[in-house]
Amino acid sequence: MSEPEAGRPIIPEGYGVTTSLEGMLPWSWVEEALTRSRNYWIVTAGGSGWPHAAPVWGVWSDGALYFSTGRDSRKARNLSTNPRLVVHLESGDDAVILRGRAREADDRAALVRADALYAAKYPNPDGDGFHLPTEPGGPDPVFVLRPSVALAWREHDFPTSATRFSFDR
Repeated sequence: MSEPEAGRPIIPEGYGVTTSLEGMLPWSWVEEALTRSRNYWIVTAGGSGWPHAAPVWGVWSDGALYFSTGRDSRKARNLSTNPRLVVHLESGDDAVILRGRAREADDRAALVRADALYAAKYPNPDGDGFHLPTEPGGPDPVFVLRPSVALAWREHDFPTSATRFSFDR
């Protein structure tokens, strides 16, 4: 995956974000936060338009976020009718927000790589780790989000660290 283009987010003038590129966060900082995070808050919206927020476990692999949910869950039903997705990490002080369109993962090799990371990240009492499904199309789909936009900042040096990353998708 190539590095996304970094720039400043569009934030109202009163927040102090300037056009200067000095102090922006590197993409590596964002990827480290995505890899390290235990929980990811996802926001979907279904046909009614009402947003639905829920935490999920997931992994950052191959430049994308992978997470699973039951096919009949509100999350999966919303994504089947409206693939637009927002993801926010747990911290409000070290913020990372992804935006894009999720899809059901269909690349078995990518699912196997994501599953290995998932099992290592989320141990279970058996010592084997919890697993992501590795067969596409099953009862518990794995969704993948390759972001179109990412926003990131650190509270302690905001607004200097406020960075917007754009991807060619």
